[in-house]
Amino acid sequence: MSIWEYANPKKFMQTSAWVLPWVVGVAALCLLGGLIWGFFFTPDDYKQGATVKIIFIHVPTAMMAINAWVMMLVASLIWLVRRHHVSALAAKAAAPVGLTFTVIALITGALWGQPMWGTWWAWDPRLTAFLILTLFYLGYIALWQAIENPDTAADLTSVLCMVGSVFAVLSRYAVKFWNQGLHQDSTIMKVGEKDPLAPEYYVPLLVCIAGFVLLFVAMVLIRTRTEIRMRRLQALMARERLA
Repeated sequence: MSIWEYANPKKFMQTSAWVLPWVVGVAALCLLGGLIWGFFFTPDDYKQGATVKIIFIHVPTAMMAINAWVMMLVASLIWLVRRHHVSALAAKAAAPVGLTFTVIALITGALWGQPMWGTWWAWDPRLTAFLILTLFYLGYIALWQAIENPDTAADLTSVLCMVGSVFAVLSRYAVKFWNQGLHQDSTIMKVGEKDPLAPEYYVPLLVCIAGFVLLFVAMVLIRTRTEIRMRRLQALMARERLA
């Protein structure tokens, strides 16, 4: 069995129909369990107080905002190389989900930053790169909407996705590239160090991250299935007009 079999829309629809309920169920369990655990059963931080609990939303959404773009990049490259329509539709489907995570990360970051840094926003390298990535999400979605021919739209958005990947990388590694700014380095793991968080925060945070990852997968599957159905409907309508 080859992974490219799932580039066939029929095979993708059959497999995703079976997988989707399990992904949704596990995502719901992880999100509910992780957020309840994190917000109600972890102690306040000795410096940040209860504000630190924003970490259970901010860190997973920020991670997924970047990883969603990486997923879009991979799907876009598959489209450009192998011309598999499912991959192009998956990239298109992931963009609004990634944008939503990006906006949530920006809002929660501002809510966390104001009491900690004394400001809602700072032109920190990482924050600036993240804001530019948000604009690329908006541009990507707008470009899909602006071009009528779906293959041309997939080609141009794939190129845009490759350009935007620069800011996805900067959003992740800006702290390492520029040793300045307010934003800290990785919250989860640092090379050569043990867990930077105390276990009472670290474990529920991992559960929340798993929940947001699975939520992203579920939303992309749902939206990709919708895009495939819409493409089929458009094809049927085009045939009726020609008939």
